[in-house]
Amino acid sequence: MSHDVLNPTPEYLAFWRERHVCTLTTPRPDGTPHVVPVGVTYDPEAGLARVISNRHSKKVRNVLAAQEAQAGEAGEVGARVAVCQMEGRRWATLEGRAVIRTDEASVADAVARYAERYGRTPSPNPDRVVMEITLDRAMGRA
Repeated sequence: MSHDVLNPTPEYLAFWRERHVCTLTTPRPDGTPHVVPVGVTYDPEAGLARVISNRHSKKVRNVLAAQEAQAGEAGEVGARVAVCQMEGRRWATLEGRAVIRTDEASVADAVARYAERYGRTPSPNPDRVVMEITLDRAMGRA
């Protein structure tokens, strides 16, 4: 079932506010999918999902490689990614274009959102970055 990214149903949004481990799928430089478990926050007002990570992780390197490959090209920037969560028969997927943000304000905002959803503040990490996903598709049954 399709959902409006900016105006999700109350049930869909509530599901994204529950504590769930999610998956993130990023494209490797050879085009194959790289799927890993992550924590995700969903901000429908901004049309964004966010994933905090270490700047040296494979998922971050995959997104940066896609950004570099697009340098100088016209059109959308960022790697095409998907985040998904499920519990029993309920599931939800968000898709969009991801870019890596390294500025202190973006990272702090993402960490605060993570702490709110997951009930714990991650340990300080000077190599932390945020993968910011501009959403264009939402699907699921919540």
